[in-house]
Amino acid sequence: MTTDNAATSVLDTEIDALQGGSADLSQYAGKAVLIVNVASKCGLTPQYAGLERLQERYAAQGFTVLGVPCNQFLGQEPGTSEEIAEFCSATYGVTFPLTEKVEVNGDARHALYESLVGFADGEGHTGDIRWNFEKFLIGRDGKVVARFSPQTEPESAEVVTAVERQLAG
Repeated sequence: MTTDNAATSVLDTEIDALQGGSADLSQYAGKAVLIVNVASKCGLTPQYAGLERLQERYAAQGFTVLGVPCNQFLGQEPGTSEEIAEFCSATYGVTFPLTEKVEVNGDARHALYESLVGFADGEGHTGDIRWNFEKFLIGRDGKVVARFSPQTEPESAEVVTAVERQLAG
């Protein structure tokens, strides 16, 4: 199912939570959300720490990080839901929500990513997710407002400025 991002909020997409049941993205309506495809065994995995600091810094202002585990890039998220949750909690103290493990590219791409990949990043890249930790900022209206490459650190000036702009507006 493809979502027409011009007419529909990304937050209308159905996806399950990591530990089962609906992740109920509609609960984030009116908030800024940074959606990130995550992996536990990637060179970029230390970005979990920066994502958690963003969560702690801005949660009270109406912001959340939403981690979306994906195993499509060299099998870097092979664990079960329980293993992923334990790793994130024990290793990085992650408190932000995590969804079920999904595919972000290809024929089995999850509808959430169908609604995201058409948005261009600062270099003009659209389409397939390039690697783990690609980031999409969703505005309070449920629309994609920014896309950041996997190498862009969560606490970079570029990401922080975009988040703060959404929280101020």
